[in-house]
Amino acid sequence: MQKKGLGKGLSALIPGADTSGDSPNLQVGIDRIVPNPLQPRRSFDEAAIDELAVSVRAQGIIQPLLVRRVGEKYELIAGERRLRAAAKAGLKEVPVVVREASSGEMLQLALIENLQREDLNSIEEGVAYQRLQEEFNLSQEEIAHKVGKSRPAVANSMRLLLLPKEVQEEVAQGRLAAGQARALLGLESAALVLAAAREVIAKGLSTRETERLVGRFKSARKSRRGGQVSDPDLHSLVEKLQRSLGTKVRLLHRAGSGRGKVEIEYYSLADLERIIQMMTGDEN
Repeated sequence: MQKKGLGKGLSALIPGADTSGDSPNLQVGIDRIVPNPLQPRRSFDEAAIDELAVSVRAQGIIQPLLVRRVGEKYELIAGERRLRAAAKAGLKEVPVVVREASSGEMLQLALIENLQREDLNSIEEGVAYQRLQEEFNLSQEEIAHKVGKSRPAVANSMRLLLLPKEVQEEVAQGRLAAGQARALLGLESAALVLAAAREVIAKGLSTRETERLVGRFKSARKSRRGGQVSDPDLHSLVEKLQRSLGTKVRLLHRAGSGRGKVEIEYYSLADLERIIQMMTGDEN
């Protein structure tokens, strides 16, 4: 399936964009181009850039970079992967289109260019949608129209930003799929989400298995609320343990006796070692 906007110029990238003020293609020295300070991408796949560099070395830069003039330099709006690949390929100059753009327009162009190219990971994509919504007052429907995606797809990406930061990082690194991560949103506490995420990764669960795991976590929580941990003070202690240890904790309390036991789950030997180190303070 062809990706919308590739190789068709800015008017194809952003429907209705006014490109009349753009310069014709120019050849500009790489050393005169500075990175986009508003770049929505957080990380770059060096292996992919190496592959792109091979193509650039053989065929050159087919689609010009989009820049704006800042003094004697050019500030990149879109095309950082191509710029990095060109540098690796040993090119001294690259083709550019110079555009007059404010900082706000520059950010919007960079966000939409990355989103339409599908170059961002799921978390970066959600952050980009959020920035378009908050900084440009765009609705999800308007965002979806600009990037050529459905409104539910935009909404689902933004929902991932409700996950704890540790889980977002697992998604960004590709250790947790977006579908699995969305299933975890059914859990009501950050500690449970983190615990479930670790189990999903450790056991290599599928999205369907992740959904079943979330169901078991929720059922177990309802069961505990129904009997073993009805005391709000004890419940608070369990929540605190789960947050501190980043895993599922169960308290089996014998009402009236003051006795019971604590169960702490782990999902691999490495996870067990991590928990023990946290409990003992021993890093050796």
